[in-house]
Amino acid sequence: FPVNFDYLSDNIYLIHPAAAGIGNCSKIRLTYGQQWLGMEEGPSLQTLSYHDRITERAAIGAIVFNDENGYHSKWGFTGTYAYHINFDREDMMNQLSFGLSLMYLQNSLDQTDFVTDDPSLTGELETGNYYNADFGLGYHYLDAHSYFTVKNILNTPRELNTGSLESDNLRRYMLTLGYYFGREKSFQLEPSVMGQFVEETGEILVDFNFKVYKAINSKNQIWAAVSYRPSFEDNPIESLKLVTPILGFTFNKWMVSYTYTHQVGDIVVNTQGSHQFTLGFNLFCQKPRATAC
Repeated sequence: FPVNFDYLSDNIYLIHPAAAGIGNCSKIRLTYGQQWLGMEEGPSLQTLSYHDRITERAAIGAIVFNDENGYHSKWGFTGTYAYHINFDREDMMNQLSFGLSLMYLQNSLDQTDFVTDDPSLTGELETGNYYNADFGLGYHYLDAHSYFTVKNILNTPRELNTGSLESDNLRRYMLTLGYYFGREKSFQLEPSVMGQFVEETGEILVDFNFKVYKAINSKNQIWAAVSYRPSFEDNPIESLKLVTPILGFTFNKWMVSYTYTHQVGDIVVNTQGSHQFTLGFNLFCQKPRATAC
């Protein structure tokens, strides 16, 4: 499913399987995103995720997602197993993590409203079922964190019954680096960068992120973030520069955030931007194993 900016809303597991079980709580996250607001049948994405430790080192996770874009839609399920190795004391983070996700996905193309004489189109709802896998590594040391993930490892055929053929190579490489300043203080800073490389097209995407936290008391916190994704394309049609402010807060075990993405540049697809809401709940919280981002 699309890589949006909701991973900055304490939702890093959405893009990195090695993050399953990070922290000291079971985490449930529900997201709803709507792109190109005001445009009929604009892209829309919903995700529901859960991850937790099942032993001191092993963790599991799951994601259910639904992605719609006009006549095209897809939904699927991802299951994750992660393993964490802590090299030092329990109260200090020096941890190497591994994560493997297996995904089942169904693509659909709704042709029931098509008016055409093209014999390759059936005028029906066409579907195709696929599967794939992601593998990732994570490393935390004190207040620094890093993740590397290869998404869509398998070259699974994706041909629908319409005869429409797309590339089987959906492989994407993702790297996240970040650092947390002021861990023991009421005001913290977290700069990070997340890069993506798409193997088939050679496309490069980089998010430059900056996040601040302000503790209200021991259980409540407000935070804000801003992300900038510049374009590395020479073609002005494909040159998309995105600015994304995010605002959120935690109240006891609840987390709520709002994400707004605005496109800037000479050519703008939609001036209304994209909107995303995240609702989270932490449960079964235990004494912290160590400091983790």
